[in-house]
Amino acid sequence: MKLQKFVDELPIPNTLSPKKRSSNSSYYEVTMKEFSQKLHRDLGPTRLWGYDGTFPGPTFEVMKNETVFVKWMNDLPNKHFLPVDTTIHGSEISVPEGRSVVHLHGGRTPAHSDGYPEAWFTRNFEQTGPLFEREVYTYPNIERATMLWYHDHTVGITRLNVYAGLAGFYFIRDQNEQSLNLPKGKYEIPLLIVDRSFNPDGSLYYPSKPDQNDAGLPHPSLVPPFDADTILINGKVYPFLEVEPRKYRFRILNASNSRILTLRMESNQPFYQLGTDSGFLETTVRINEFVLLSAERIDVIIDFSQYYGQTIILKNVTKSASPETIDIMQFRISVPLKSIDTSSLPFYLGAFERLQKSMAKRTRYLTLVRVRDQYGRSLNLLDGKMWMDRISERIELNTVEIWRIINIIDDDPHPIHIHLVDFQILDRQPFDVSHFQKTGKLIFTGPPTPPNPYEMGLKDTVATPFGYVTTIIARFGPFTGRYVWHCHMLEHEDYEMMRPFDIF
Repeated sequence: MKLQKFVDELPIPNTLSPKKRSSNSSYYEVTMKEFSQKLHRDLGPTRLWGYDGTFPGPTFEVMKNETVFVKWMNDLPNKHFLPVDTTIHGSEISVPEGRSVVHLHGGRTPAHSDGYPEAWFTRNFEQTGPLFEREVYTYPNIERATMLWYHDHTVGITRLNVYAGLAGFYFIRDQNEQSLNLPKGKYEIPLLIVDRSFNPDGSLYYPSKPDQNDAGLPHPSLVPPFDADTILINGKVYPFLEVEPRKYRFRILNASNSRILTLRMESNQPFYQLGTDSGFLETTVRINEFVLLSAERIDVIIDFSQYYGQTIILKNVTKSASPETIDIMQFRISVPLKSIDTSSLPFYLGAFERLQKSMAKRTRYLTLVRVRDQYGRSLNLLDGKMWMDRISERIELNTVEIWRIINIIDDDPHPIHIHLVDFQILDRQPFDVSHFQKTGKLIFTGPPTPPNPYEMGLKDTVATPFGYVTTIIARFGPFTGRYVWHCHMLEHEDYEMMRPFDIF
């Protein structure tokens, strides 16, 4: 259904207050619950699941090295309101539908607090998954200043729980960030971008089966990656934002299940990029557009000082974008300047450790492959292995490894996310796919290309295009235990495109 654009103002998620605070720690309680929220002026209230009954959930604001304890509580109904496919591993008919577990995406977190997919729990912790450990999670916040996000990570239904609304922002601040004199307060704005589809009554639409001939498929049946037809930011459809003619800092997250965003200003004015998934770049980069796959983040400054009296649309210029998903939001440079803009646009942002290839103890070759399941559906696998296969990635604590991800799946790039670590993208190099499929040997068809300018910093999610070897380097630490790596197209993640790894 078509909805009028730019009639609702952009909301800003509330900041969460701790229940207790000491000099170097804080304690929070957050409850997952069902509620209704108006997502557009002309839609009825939409049934959602959210943290503390909002979509997006409330925002955490914490300091580096502040130990944060969170008791995540489940008050969700026993039955899901979206279609559950019980043929997926971990989502069998014997398992409760109203289960959840929370992952702090990008967090350097002890394994017991990482949100392992099988560590789920139901209302009042009445039922728990096979690897559930504790009710209160610990986040040490040892990262540099960055914007992380928290979201559901339940085995078999992550795509449904996130689509239902279980996502929110998590900011870590530090002294270096404070020293840079960046736009702050009401001039620093988080943007959580998702796509959703709606039924005429305002309820969420999520398909219960693929478009293909469904003879012989289970009902409901998992769909391929689902691109919905309407864009929302911070829980509003096509919102507008009134701004002053000055610099603003935007912290942008693509929290869609699978949609790719290529963002550009209608005015062709530049973005001044400060950071990536895992914090600041070393120096500010001027770019005119950038690509965000599911779970990727970017930190940019937009300068509206020369545009007073104008309206500018933030566009999604991805080739596959439908007419309904080209416009993202509207900026109205309509508010008179309240005071002189004294914020800075710094060039140098600070150093971070760059890993060298010579530091790597091991290089792994990991192939993204596609087969068919017993129903004829696509089954995407990491290195040809299922979730329950023997763990093949066992990594010694604090060692550096190079991972070369070989993508032979002919479709959109897969956003590969590795828990616990920040990594650097070294390069991407094209290869002869048919030769590799026949022989298992790599023959490169062109030189390696460096990461895009907007990918030069530390990352936790990387685009791995078809026909390329994408090479990354990471130090695996600082905690031991069991973690996961997976495709962040949530429909793929839910259906076997996720693997555990051990750090010992």
